[in-house]
Amino acid sequence: MKFNICTLALALVTLNISAQVKKDTLAEKILLYQLPVGGWGKQLEDKSVVNYNLPVDKNLLRKIKSTGDDHATIDNNATSREINILMKAYSETKNPDYLKAAEKGIRYLLAMQYENGGFPQYYPNKGLYRKQITFNDNAMINALTVLYNTTEGKNDFIAVDEKLKEQSKKAVKKGIECILKAQVLQNGKPTIWADQYNELTLQPDKARAFEPISLATAESVGIVRFLMLQPVTPEIEKSIKSAVQWFTENDIEGYSYNVVKQNGKTVRVLAEDKNSVVWARFYDIHDNRPLFGDRDGSVKYNYNDVSEERRNGYSWFGDFAKKLIDKEYPKWLDKNKLSQ
Repeated sequence: MKFNICTLALALVTLNISAQVKKDTLAEKILLYQLPVGGWGKQLEDKSVVNYNLPVDKNLLRKIKSTGDDHATIDNNATSREINILMKAYSETKNPDYLKAAEKGIRYLLAMQYENGGFPQYYPNKGLYRKQITFNDNAMINALTVLYNTTEGKNDFIAVDEKLKEQSKKAVKKGIECILKAQVLQNGKPTIWADQYNELTLQPDKARAFEPISLATAESVGIVRFLMLQPVTPEIEKSIKSAVQWFTENDIEGYSYNVVKQNGKTVRVLAEDKNSVVWARFYDIHDNRPLFGDRDGSVKYNYNDVSEERRNGYSWFGDFAKKLIDKEYPKWLDKNKLSQ
């Protein structure tokens, strides 16, 4: 019996390549943490925070394996972060396991989206405020950005299955429609967005005790930035311009907000600074007054009235919209040949 030496050599080379599939250390850990439903959690079953810097020993692996689907979320960058890392790792290693896991994560995002285009904070967990449509901490925008990159094949997403790209395109369209509907109106005039919305009525809602119904500045900046990635329509143009106008009219000039040490404690201080401008974290949804929530569910309109624990345990001000107003918005206008 004769062997074809070329065929044998090719087989050996193929076997050698398959045995040396490149691996990424971080991506390998992410594979372990992926939940059966396709998403990732920000916490494990014992409430410990997911930390990819920790070595995976037998004890940690047991905790990971015991964590159920109810922990799957898009809060605190969970799921979107992992999908992005896996796609980057795949683009560098071509390890098919990373692409497969990322696509499973994308399917999770598609499955969690409501018919009205919104995204809950958790899925399938519907307890408390977890089922609300959530812009807080950029949750919904992070999810939509993954789906947008999938649709466009951008930022390492070129290899995603074509069927998933088509599904993602429809999901992005629905998400944008939800965003436009959710923009808060004051006397018929569009302003910015709230943190959370009722998943059925699409009306602003409260979440944690210290997160009352309000206009949310940091998240609204993220929403505007996402809208500026999209092809300009009259609706999108109006939405962006209205939001930027609101930010321009409701800044707090002459103040800065910093974390400092006082008497051995780390505290957050709002101080006069003629060269600085900030925005409050939350504004009254009716009259645009800065407002502050507390642990007991009460709402304060004076920062100094907030309990010390919440005053120093939450970031109540920031220069959230400064870069948007000074650089990004003018660049967007110029790129699309739009007037102010």
